[in-house]
Amino acid sequence: MSLPSAGRRALVVGLGLSGLAVARFLVDRGVRVRVCDLRPPERLEEFLSRLPEGCETVLGGYDLAVLDGCEAVYASPGVPWDAELLREARGRGVAVSSEMDLFFELCPAPIVGITGTNGKTTTTALVGRVLERGERPVMVGGNIGETVLDRLPSLTPEHWVVLELSSFQLESVAEPRPHIGVVLNVTPDHLDRHHTMEAYAAAKARIVEFQGAVDWAVLNGRDRVCRQLAERTRARVVWFDEHQPLPPMPIPGRHNLENAQAAAAVGRLAGLADDAIDDAIRRFPGVEHRLELVGEWGGVRWYNDSKATNPDAGLVALSAFEGQHLVLIAGGHGGGFELAEWVAEVRRRTAAVVLLGESATELAEALEGLPLRRAGSLAEAVATAAELARPGGVVLLSPAYKSFDMFDSYEDRGRQFKELVRGRHG
Repeated sequence: MSLPSAGRRALVVGLGLSGLAVARFLVDRGVRVRVCDLRPPERLEEFLSRLPEGCETVLGGYDLAVLDGCEAVYASPGVPWDAELLREARGRGVAVSSEMDLFFELCPAPIVGITGTNGKTTTTALVGRVLERGERPVMVGGNIGETVLDRLPSLTPEHWVVLELSSFQLESVAEPRPHIGVVLNVTPDHLDRHHTMEAYAAAKARIVEFQGAVDWAVLNGRDRVCRQLAERTRARVVWFDEHQPLPPMPIPGRHNLENAQAAAAVGRLAGLADDAIDDAIRRFPGVEHRLELVGEWGGVRWYNDSKATNPDAGLVALSAFEGQHLVLIAGGHGGGFELAEWVAEVRRRTAAVVLLGESATELAEALEGLPLRRAGSLAEAVATAAELARPGGVVLLSPAYKSFDMFDSYEDRGRQFKELVRGRHG
């Protein structure tokens, strides 16, 4: 879509990091910006302090009148793509876009886009490390790290841009066409937003549906939905699970080996030698909040896996630990998950479970018969887990639920966990 002309007004819906990036981008081009957010000003102080001068704000709620006089609307990822405000805008003939839509349209560099229900953050960071072994400069962003629209002026056709892309971001891009599109897996998640598994899978499929014959679709042949995506793209298909030789992934878990295989496949498509790829993967330190080793005290290793915001993510974390005295901290916000496989694995692998958050009662019923303890706070959960742990064993925070019942985000949950664990051990 074309940008609003200088002096015309655009509406930014949602004042988060993405909304800020769009507001700055538009103001720099002379566009008049109105920002609306359901949250009150006192919850937005950090973002308001960084908003460009001259932006109009409508905070603490809004109605359809915020669209009046607007030539375009830019929605943040947290705003449902079928929200009433966006439907009304389309009905009025007002263009609806997003930060990522703008970036895809304007980015001069080839894009490696990475999506999947689980593993996309790790794989995105890993692909960035691998491509850095080549001669071209690399920028990593999207659903990981800094916003990308702010960094657009620094990009050239010689760069590689590596983007983690959530289903929310993919549905907001008119035609997402990465030169290399990676889909790691597709299992039920975000059904409160997408309503059905079919709609969720369709959002993920957009990463390959707009590719052309010169592009690459890097897919997981072990995943049923990914296998079907091969029929929905014109790109050349690479099955990353067949990548040989196997790269030496230092982080535990079969799923992390698959992440490494995906990164290695991208590296090979970019022309890197296997030795360089393997060395980059072997030195990879991991990402924060995903099977992140917090430390070891008294023979007990503590892991932060706060990014496990659904049972499938919790399942892959559990599978990384075999034959160890495992104390699991689980529970949080959300519902409607299929728990059977996760429950079976918890029963098989854990010595005790500490339950936390809104889902604690539901999980206590599902896990009846296991050694269970309830905690009213994360601090209590950490203290209880320390009592239950044994030398040679593991304490794992892998909630399998979202964080919004007690925390601002999964990052907030993970950082509080690390502070509590390290505070106990000096």
